[in-house]
Amino acid sequence: MDIYLIRHTKVATAAGICYGRSDVEVATTYAEDEAAVRARLAPVLAAGPVVAYASPLNRCRQLAEALVPKGLTLDDRLMEYDFGQWELQPWDALPATELDPWMADFVEVPAPGGETFQALQDRATEFLTEALASAEPEATLVIVSHSAVIRSLLCHCLGLPLSNAFRLDIDYGSITKVRYRHGQFNVAYTNA
Repeated sequence: MDIYLIRHTKVATAAGICYGRSDVEVATTYAEDEAAVRARLAPVLAAGPVVAYASPLNRCRQLAEALVPKGLTLDDRLMEYDFGQWELQPWDALPATELDPWMADFVEVPAPGGETFQALQDRATEFLTEALASAEPEATLVIVSHSAVIRSLLCHCLGLPLSNAFRLDIDYGSITKVRYRHGQFNVAYTNA
């Protein structure tokens, strides 16, 4: 089974803002960004049965509905990292007494009122396990989500420590292809 992990397109939020789970708007370049993703994904969508999932946040839902207008399932487990009280705050304005412990161990330390990166991975891998179990073997999975979710799934698929997740670049509007065969994952490419 082929799995396509697609990150949402650029957002209208200013650089340096922690927006995680906040439902921010897409950038003014959305039409062009969506067309570029659609062009790259067109052969996949035309090849056979597709099972599509997306985060319910607008930036993912909007792209997913444009790519796969019928049969899309929204799943909260695909939502971005919950930064709690840091949401929509400038990263530079966060108190060092809160930010430093999180930076030292973001896998197990949550942002105030938020979730740990381990909790994000747990919900994302639970979703993936269920999606793989329920899909027909000849189906292709298309999943539109967020950078942290995609990074956590790649760590899961490759057996990488979650602490290395942010060493993986996941660009806006990028497509990552993972193959799942005989209980094993193989990453075919990232950032296409």
